Amino acid sequence: MRQGRFSFLPAGESPRFLDRLAGLEQVITPDVVRQCLCETGRDGQRNCELNHEVMMWIVLAMGMFTEVPIRQVFKCSRFSRTGEATPSRFALCHGRKRLGIAPVRRLHHHVVRPVAQSCSRGAFYHGYRLMGIDSTVYDLSDTEANEAAFGRPSGGHRGPGAFPQLRKVSLVELGTHVETAFVLKPCRRNETVAVPALLKRLPADALLLTDRGFFSYSLWKNSLSRGIQLLGRVPQNSILAPLETFSDGSFLAKIYPSWQARRHDQQGIVVRAIRYTLDEPQRTGHGEKHVLITSFLDADSHPAEELILLYHQRWEHESVFDEQKTHHDPQRAHKPAQLRSQTPAGVVQEMYAMSLGHFVVRSLMHQAARTEDVDPDRLSFTGCFQILRCRLPECDGSTVATLRTWYEALLWEMSNERCDPKRNRINPRVIKRKMSNWPKKRPQHRRPPQPTKTFRQSIVTLH
Repeated sequence: MRQGRFSFLPAGESPRFLDRLAGLEQVITPDVVRQCLCETGRDGQRNCELNHEVMMWIVLAMGMFTEVPIRQVFKCSRFSRTGEATPSRFALCHGRKRLGIAPVRRLHHHVVRPVAQSCSRGAFYHGYRLMGIDSTVYDLSDTEANEAAFGRPSGGHRGPGAFPQLRKVSLVELGTHVETAFVLKPCRRNETVAVPALLKRLPADALLLTDRGFFSYSLWKNSLSRGIQLLGRVPQNSILAPLETFSDGSFLAKIYPSWQARRHDQQGIVVRAIRYTLDEPQRTGHGEKHVLITSFLDADSHPAEELILLYHQRWEHESVFDEQKTHHDPQRAHKPAQLRSQTPAGVVQEMYAMSLGHFVVRSLMHQAARTEDVDPDRLSFTGCFQILRCRLPECDGSTVATLRTWYEALLWEMSNERCDPKRNRINPRVIKRKMSNWPKKRPQHRRPPQPTKTFRQSIVTLH
């Protein structure tokens, strides 16, 4: 067998070329992978191991083994055979490029979905599925292509940011931490531009929780026209003139698309407003006025205090970003950027792969929590993620029975990976790292002219 190239599978081998990934088929089946390849015109076979189907699984494995180079991802995905060489980095990267974005995006749309059921703990409020929208940014590899596609954050008088960045605006099922959809934008684009695309992915039984940065008349109008319920924070200076006040302090008001519409009382949407503050000096937000509005207009069925407590479920979205950026894809000493890809197409493909990997873990955690009738929040994401990575190579996918035995043992182990109950604590929003004493890296420092002489040739002895 020649180095860097593989012939097709030897006769008599398992139909799974990447046999260490057999356990992932409990969430992502080979049939749906082939369907997505067919739908995107990638179903043609090649006379080498790294065909589109194999590369699809390699990309999925990148979403599980985020901290290792792509050749090591291949080693993590296939049991070693005597005399069999590992494909070169060039061959694997070229295979990723041939595969492209479309099949992975289509797979994400086919596979990722809300997983909570009516019996799932902490996922519903009065029969409405708790969903949230929020955004975060990712550092990208410092290449000209990534900078041209996604831009750099502004550093004010200190110049542009150190790395190109992209902004991800995501839709999350808060009770299970499943990221059901996301939109990628250049880092300087406002996060609200991605909202219309995400609203199309909201399930019909959703209760959408939003932060004040996402408040807009169009969001409320579009959501309510589809029967979606809302609960969101609005800026303190929002004009909410009381129309009717209830015993719990909440009141009815109207929101308008413009000040002219407000002046003439046209196109107004009736909402229920709740104003509150906190009297705990040690708690973030102490003394600050908070304003919530909701589409739940009945104060008897939905008391103000109940909705205030419910709104703070939105912070589960922050926990999803922490899982993805701190534990699922940890910072790497050998690569300071959060994503490995050097090109914009690779970045987008990698983001879909990581979201699929996160969904696999969270889907399995949800199934494990159901077996013990516990809230998925009581299971440790980091612990379950490491369990899956450890147990994948042990999966015997040769028969349905052995695969089922492995799956049941995996769920049992995950169900026992419990977290302590959440403590009553806060953390201030501060930055731990101080600025370096070294000068800031400027654009002229990124690709400096290279030496024309060797070190030996540049030596001049002084007398």
